[in-house]
Amino acid sequence: MKIGFIGLGNMGGPMAANLAKAGHEVAGFDMAAPMPEGVTKAASSAEAATGADVVITMLPNGRILRSVAAEAIPAMQPGAVLCDCSTVDVDSAREVARLAHEAGLGALDAPVSGGIGGAQAGTLTFMVGGGEDEFTKVQPLFDIMGQKTVYCGASGAGQSAKICNNMILGVTMIATCEAFALADKLGLDRQKMFDVVSTSSGYSWSMNAYCPAPGIGPKSPADNDYKPGFASELMLKDLTLSQSAAQSAGADTPMGALARELYRVFVEEEGGQGRDFSAMLPRFTEKNR
Repeated sequence: MKIGFIGLGNMGGPMAANLAKAGHEVAGFDMAAPMPEGVTKAASSAEAATGADVVITMLPNGRILRSVAAEAIPAMQPGAVLCDCSTVDVDSAREVARLAHEAGLGALDAPVSGGIGGAQAGTLTFMVGGGEDEFTKVQPLFDIMGQKTVYCGASGAGQSAKICNNMILGVTMIATCEAFALADKLGLDRQKMFDVVSTSSGYSWSMNAYCPAPGIGPKSPADNDYKPGFASELMLKDLTLSQSAAQSAGADTPMGALARELYRVFVEEEGGQGRDFSAMLPRFTEKNR
C-alpha cells in the first residue's frame, strides 16, 4: 500500500518506520523531525499525500491538523483515506472528516494509547471513529502499528474515547499519588501499600502497571527519575480537551476539572513540564512537608 505520513516526531516517526519495515511504500513529511529509516522524504504535506492510498497524520493539535488537512486533501486521489492519529478536539476531527468527505475521500480519527514505547514496539491501541468501510481498509495498517484496535463509531468517536480514557487516567494517577503521600505520612511502607492496593478494590492501571513510586511494582518512569513516558504537559493537553468537550456537551465532570487544574499548576508553576505525569507523587510528598 502507498502511504503518506505527515508528522514524524516521537510518535509518528516510529509508526511510519514500522509501516515501511512491513513493506509498505511510505512518503513522509515533517517540518523538523528526521526521516525514519525506510521512509522517503516529501517536500510538503501535499507531496506526501499525492497518490497515497492512505494518508496518516500525527500532529500536535486541532489547529495544525486543520491546516495540514487543507493542504493534503486537495492532493489526495479519490477514494483515499485520511487517517488522523493525533489527539485533538472532537470538533476538529469532525470538521476534517466533513472536508474529506466533500472531496470524495474517506476519513478516520484514530488517536492512540501506548506512548513512545508503544509506537516503537508496534503495540499501540487505536480508538477509531469514521466509516466502517474506511476502517476495514486501514485495519491492516493498525495491525502493524498496534496490538489492539477498537472501532468506536462515527467521526469523532475515536477522539471522544481517547479523551474520556485519559480523563480517567489523569484522575486515577492523582488519587494514586495522593494515597502514596498519605501512606508516607501514616508510616505505611510503600511496598506493603502496593501489595494491598494492587490486589484490592484500589486496583488501577496507574497503580498496577505504571506505579508512581520508585522501586515498587513493574518498572516505570518513576524508576528513571520521572523522565517522561507520557509527559505532564501532554496530560494537561488531554485534560483540557476533556473539559472543552464536557463544556460543549453539557457534561458535569468535576473530578476531571480538578485534575486539569492540578496538572496546569504542576506544569506551569511547579516545574512539572518535561517530567512524566506520574511525577505528581514527589509533588505531593513535597507539599506534605
